[in-house]
Amino acid sequence: MDQPKIFAYIPQRPPFVMVDELLRADEQLSQTSFTIREGHLFVENGVFTEPGLVENMAQTAAAGTGFKAAQKDEPAPVGFIGALKGLNIKELPKVGDTITTDISFLHQVMNAHVVIGRIYCGKREIASCEFKIFIQT
Repeated sequence: MDQPKIFAYIPQRPPFVMVDELLRADEQLSQTSFTIREGHLFVENGVFTEPGLVENMAQTAAAGTGFKAAQKDEPAPVGFIGALKGLNIKELPKVGDTITTDISFLHQVMNAHVVIGRIYCGKREIASCEFKIFIQT
């Protein structure tokens, strides 16, 4: 799936896009890939910074939710990060690296979704976090 297709599943637009391709989307897991490019909004000194990693996880959750909405011929919903818990960043990816991000859906209470995000660079887990995401209704 190239970037224009990803736009059907996420509300973000350049320069604020942190996912390139939706690899998987089902009830338990959303997975995306993203190649770090020179000149990106969140690249500093040749690395993708912490805010970019957090937003990448949030956009991966949005892409999965948007894909499921598209299967029902509904527009992609807009969500907001309500809380982060246990943010752990072990390594910042470099320009040219491709990261893969997994979002596991833990549970939902009304319009609040609790998810766990994990980012990998190759086989190394480089970041993780629990999110509460509120979906606008």
